[in-house]
Amino acid sequence: MIQLHDVSLAFAGEPILDELSWTVPPEGRVGLVGANGAGKTTLLRIMAGQLTPDAGRVDRGPARAGYLEQDIQQQAGTTPREVALDAFSDVLALEEKEKRLTRTLDEADDPTSDDYWDTLDKLSRVQGKLDTREAHRIRPRTEAMLTGLGFAPGELDEPLSSFSGGWRMRATLARLLLQEPDVLLLDEPTNHLDIDAIDWIEDVLADYDGTVVIVSHDRFFLDRMVTSIAELAHGGLTTYEGNYTHYLNAREERRALQQARYENQQKKIKEIQAFIDKFRYNASKAAQVQSRIKKLEKMDRVKPPPEPPSGMRLRLPEPRRAGDVVMSISDFSKTYPATEESRAPTPVFLDAGPLAVERGDKIALIGPNGAGKSTLMRILRGTEAFDGEREEGHKVDLAHFAQHQSEVLKPQHTLLESLREAAPPDRGDTELRSLLGAFLFTGEDAVRKKVSMLSGGEKSRLALARTLSSPANLLLLDEPTNHLDLPSKEVLIDALQQYAGTFVVVSHDRHFIGEVANQIWRVESGGVLAFPGSYEEYKWHREHGTAAGGSGSGEGAAPSSDAAPPENGEVASSAESDDAPESAGEDENGALPTDGTSPYASMNTYTLRQTVEEAEEKIEELEAEEADLQEQLADPTLYDDAKRTRETRDAYERVERELAEAYETWEQAGELLLEREAG
Repeated sequence: MIQLHDVSLAFAGEPILDELSWTVPPEGRVGLVGANGAGKTTLLRIMAGQLTPDAGRVDRGPARAGYLEQDIQQQAGTTPREVALDAFSDVLALEEKEKRLTRTLDEADDPTSDDYWDTLDKLSRVQGKLDTREAHRIRPRTEAMLTGLGFAPGELDEPLSSFSGGWRMRATLARLLLQEPDVLLLDEPTNHLDIDAIDWIEDVLADYDGTVVIVSHDRFFLDRMVTSIAELAHGGLTTYEGNYTHYLNAREERRALQQARYENQQKKIKEIQAFIDKFRYNASKAAQVQSRIKKLEKMDRVKPPPEPPSGMRLRLPEPRRAGDVVMSISDFSKTYPATEESRAPTPVFLDAGPLAVERGDKIALIGPNGAGKSTLMRILRGTEAFDGEREEGHKVDLAHFAQHQSEVLKPQHTLLESLREAAPPDRGDTELRSLLGAFLFTGEDAVRKKVSMLSGGEKSRLALARTLSSPANLLLLDEPTNHLDLPSKEVLIDALQQYAGTFVVVSHDRHFIGEVANQIWRVESGGVLAFPGSYEEYKWHREHGTAAGGSGSGEGAAPSSDAAPPENGEVASSAESDDAPESAGEDENGALPTDGTSPYASMNTYTLRQTVEEAEEKIEELEAEEADLQEQLADPTLYDDAKRTRETRDAYERVERELAEAYETWEQAGELLLEREAG
């Protein structure tokens, strides 16, 4: 268990952590969240012992902490297998000792000498330790861990310097997981992992017995992996029970309750101050005035709640209407020629397709890293040569966001100059500054700040602004959520949900895909599996075999419509038609009508009156219960007991639902009763 006591830290005079105290729950699954720059990585480094705070102390006890850094440095001269095997460095040292002792015995001249028997005894003890550590299992375990993280068996002994940063991170993650520390500190563990690898790492963490603290911008990952959230803001930490979605709801409730307590106290302070001001010079009221002055001095002031975190405010321009088929690709193949690193040609696609992008499609392109997602995006864009035909539809305006587009920004440009370079010539500076403001570049920053001064996340936001600076009815977006924090991702999701055009997006963020896509294309084994429907529906079909394995054909790979996925009220099926009839008995606004289809239409006047009276009694009871629960929720001591907090909040949500139902009954039955009596 790790405990932090009054930990403070400042960089260049700017406080990052301010007398922060926290006990990491043993065997807990904690998601550490906060705005970019709040200090999440700094806090992990302090917990790992890599950084010493300016004040306070960290107690780790006997716990062993393993820390996965967000950015992995180059590890020259090693292979993925060697990096991962380093988790068993003590076993490897014992194996080397065993080899030396064995050589000594083989070279001994006199097997009856004391030295020989002494060496034999040492060898026996070393072999006993190796048996205890199950040395025979470390290499199979290492291979299983590396292949689970996406390494091909033939890549395990390749030089690590030939791999990208993402793959080096996987090797380091494998070593960390094999070490099985008591506390895992993971800083963006899903960065550079494809969806399959993320699914695999979730299974590994689910079986992990120790404590896990995760910093991640992957909402789906947090919802599945954590049981509590620690929010870092303004140098302090606030904890919430439940996963990330539950935290969002609880945070809003807590903010609303704190606002109510603050306003109530301010009202009371104003009343007391008004009494003091009115009777300050009245001798007969002197004692009461002094009493109220002391009361104000001793009052424990409630702080106003922090402002909600700001995110991008983004609305995509309205595009012109394109033709029914926006883009089509014939049967196609793509093979990269041999290079110095790869002496043989590398096939990426073999007889894949045909593929068609129709107006209104919201396509998520998924698949293992290296399968060809970015290659397919370049084929769609028209910048990649391939064997086949590409045809754009009628009136198509295409905009493209590349995964590393931020790297080609000109560092000497200001933000406004960089945006003006990509925008249509008819857009004025006022419009461009408004667009920069939508991406959180405001004031003088938008005019004077140089691109060279931006962080990685800021460059990514600027590159997105450049891509979206002109109306387009076909967007090709390659990892647009990279370097965006969770609130900014939600705003981008909202913008894409309201976007009237068509897009194809590459992303490993499953929550993002689930919110924006109505079709999934999986790139795998030289083909493209095209699946109409949401990500949850695709996942269900794949798990049940109806969408398993790419056939290399866009249309022929879609699963049979006879296979019905499970019902899920939170998943919007792409099969639902815009012209589908409303639910039985509901009008277009979702309310029950008061004509013959109303559930109360068959009641006589007497029964209607009874129903209204019962609803009124129910409303009175529920409002009293609601007031009591609100008082409990306003008590800050409630949040010291996680179980009682959860039970009280659940009870409050139940009362709110029942109250809404009772009001609906009262309104509908009452309206019918008035009509009957008037008639």
